[in-house]
Amino acid sequence: MFQKLLTFSLLVTSSLISYGQSEKLWYKAPAEIWTEALPVGNGRIGGMIFGRPEQELIQLNESTLWSGGPVQPGVNPQAASYLPQVREALAAEDYPKAVALLKKMQGHYTQSYMPIGDLKIIQSVSSPQNYYRDLDINQALATTRFTSNGVTYTREIFTSAPDQVMVIRLKASKPGALSFDVQSSSPLRFSKSSRGTNELVIHGKAPAQVDPNYYNSPSRKPIIYEDASGCKGMRFQFQVRALTKTGQVQADTAGIHVKNASEVVLLVSTATSFNGFDKCPDSEGKDEKKLADTYLNQAASKAYETLLARHIADYQKYYKRVTFQLNDSNTPSTLASNERLDAYSQGAKDPSLETLYFNYGRYLLISSSRPGGAAANLQGIWNHHMRAPWSSNYTININTQMNYWPAEVTNLSELHQPLFELTKNISKTGVQTAKEYYNLPGWVAHHNSDIWAASNAVGDVGDGDPMWANWNEAAGWLSQHLWEHYAFTRDKKFLKETAYPVMKGAATFLLGYLIEDKDGYLITSPSTSPENSFINSDGKRAYVTVGSTMDMSIIWDLFTNLIELRKRWALMQNSERY
Repeated sequence: MFQKLLTFSLLVTSSLISYGQSEKLWYKAPAEIWTEALPVGNGRIGGMIFGRPEQELIQLNESTLWSGGPVQPGVNPQAASYLPQVREALAAEDYPKAVALLKKMQGHYTQSYMPIGDLKIIQSVSSPQNYYRDLDINQALATTRFTSNGVTYTREIFTSAPDQVMVIRLKASKPGALSFDVQSSSPLRFSKSSRGTNELVIHGKAPAQVDPNYYNSPSRKPIIYEDASGCKGMRFQFQVRALTKTGQVQADTAGIHVKNASEVVLLVSTATSFNGFDKCPDSEGKDEKKLADTYLNQAASKAYETLLARHIADYQKYYKRVTFQLNDSNTPSTLASNERLDAYSQGAKDPSLETLYFNYGRYLLISSSRPGGAAANLQGIWNHHMRAPWSSNYTININTQMNYWPAEVTNLSELHQPLFELTKNISKTGVQTAKEYYNLPGWVAHHNSDIWAASNAVGDVGDGDPMWANWNEAAGWLSQHLWEHYAFTRDKKFLKETAYPVMKGAATFLLGYLIEDKDGYLITSPSTSPENSFINSDGKRAYVTVGSTMDMSIIWDLFTNLIELRKRWALMQNSERY
């Protein structure tokens, strides 16, 4: 991600992470590519804003829009029978044989996080001058401004958590000088309709199956809309409504057409039929139309100033909890953010850039993870690919954890909640995985998951590399976040209902998985250190071993924390009893 501070693995380029003063990113030119656009989000709705004068592009996301449906049991019923054979091969240091056998202990790949669509604002302007765009991190507000034919045009964009819509205000410095068209589309299967004189609606469906971008099976298409399981994919809808007191507005299937206005507010509402990790999003899904309608109608009843004030107040209740400043970090600069980063990379002293990096990390977490919503995925909530890098899923061998490392230490504890819900869901599918793939009690999770809480070793039943696919210590590492939350908050209800039972289940699996080595020490077998290799006794590179430091460190951490929680659990039980 935003290269390993908050790391959503967004693959961000220098222009996106280049900073101005400590609370603002600003630029002298529009974004040319996605990684130069500016992100806004309310935990559920995300947008990447390009800031183009003639054809503004906002690429939209909704945090629950994924391909696929609930995890199917019984994918690889013979998997557990190979565990003794793998252990025998490792004991004999026959690493190639162990790798070949481990591939027989894999299930399907996870599903993919989907883009919901594009919003374009087409405006006829000639030779725009005095161009400026920024992202104000203090207010979570993106602004684009330019001048054409003596008129200054301003666009302000934010995504409101209290009102659950994206809000776009377009203004002209002269009365009646604002004319533009709004167009929308989706890379998914969709249909388009207009409603009334000022509204555009996109209806669509996500695929039933999307393979990872790095996996291309010769036996099937990588994107499939109809699935044999009968779960046909998630429905979605997004709506755009134009509100203005001046000019003319007309809507049809080609878009919304605005003429001779002075100021226009566009409201964007989105929703999906996602109804939980264990519910088919088609036959058991929520009513996405009703949800989108409700958000839109409630927001439309409020003035722009009210929407903005509610948004800023909600955002700043998180953002303002922490202030951080380095010495000399208020040094003024006239350089745009990308120029400033270039200077910094050449050795220029600029502490406020480092301060901004800290603030930007908190901004991204606030914008992509909110209580009651989905956890921040590999790219937060921002993705424009049908087959995103690594499926934009939950890579729980480090990236998901890295997303949330700032949560407790920067006083954003509530934003940790979506990860805890995901962990609880994975612990439920993980019980099934522990039984089917290892014939063990407790719960287990491997290196990938998704909104359906997949917990099996991925690889399409044999095509994944065990170097990463068969690493099975994610339950212990995710449990560290449960411990950290309790350590910071001392929340007894959380300890009783979430932390202790989930951590206990993870430890139960590991107690069954650990075996004695020839010296009597308990070790994991098989074991990997995710995506790392070693040189074996024959001088050859190998990946699968026994008792890797990675495994043993996570297990020690889990067992140590669980012993402490067990003491507190017992004390709490005794205090409740008496």
